[in-house]
Amino acid sequence: MKEEIDKLKLKARQEQKENKKLFARLKKMKGAPLDHRFHLLHEEVFETVDCLECANCCKTTSPIFTTKDVDRIAKHLQMKSAAFQQKYLVRDDEYDLVLRGSPCAFLAEDNTCKIYEVRPRACAEYPHTNRKKMHQILPLTLKNVEVCPAVSRIVDKMKPE
Repeated sequence: MKEEIDKLKLKARQEQKENKKLFARLKKMKGAPLDHRFHLLHEEVFETVDCLECANCCKTTSPIFTTKDVDRIAKHLQMKSAAFQQKYLVRDDEYDLVLRGSPCAFLAEDNTCKIYEVRPRACAEYPHTNRKKMHQILPLTLKNVEVCPAVSRIVDKMKPE
């Protein structure tokens, strides 16, 4: 799997200009047509993708933790929210709460999540390709092309032939 992830990063870099042009066109679509296009491809791609084979998102990136996430996870771990935050989280440059490091402290060796039932909302929604108002998160989706094989496949399917 590591080899596939390395190829994914290389592919994303090689296709960066092409992908930026595609995303500039997609941004002009907005609304329901853009959402519908992403949602259809999301469903199609995730019929064949098993996130447990990869977990690259958990190994390399951090979700943003909301106050609700912190409180829910801390309660699950029988910790005070402040203690959970101090042990696992930091504020990033944008003042968002994110993990102190990667891989995620809650990622098990078999790529399962130790806190799956109470995981952050951002994790539950990842890779965000089935959301409404996709035009608002196109920059994030473009970044996720490097991280998530499923997003890379979705974007590839959006390219004109």
